[in-house]
Amino acid sequence: MTRRFFTTLLAFCLVAVTLSAHGDKKHVIGTIEKLNSGSVTVKTRDGKSVQVKLVPSTTYVARVATADKPASLSDLAVGENVVIHATPKGADLEADEVRFSAAGTSGSTSSKAQQQP
Repeated sequence: MTRRFFTTLLAFCLVAVTLSAHGDKKHVIGTIEKLNSGSVTVKTRDGKSVQVKLVPSTTYVARVATADKPASLSDLAVGENVVIHATPKGADLEADEVRFSAAGTSGSTSSKAQQQP
């Protein structure tokens, strides 16, 4: 009986730790709809447009072929697929990390020709 109790307690603790791993972070997943130096607007899978502020501490990671490569804001382009890890700040979301790949590919980046000022 004691063994069962401790096993259940351990399982509960592991689940609690896993669920709280991201804390209050939010994930924004979709396609870049609009882009400028201060923010990115993402069209999510359910059709909503979500604006996320880009701050000096935001990091960028490009998926190229099967590897992640360090990137910068200038590497982003409208139409690319993104996963943004963001922190809520009042009514806004501030990007901690932006991971991206070109739309319709499994990881190469696209041209920046569509980037908006």
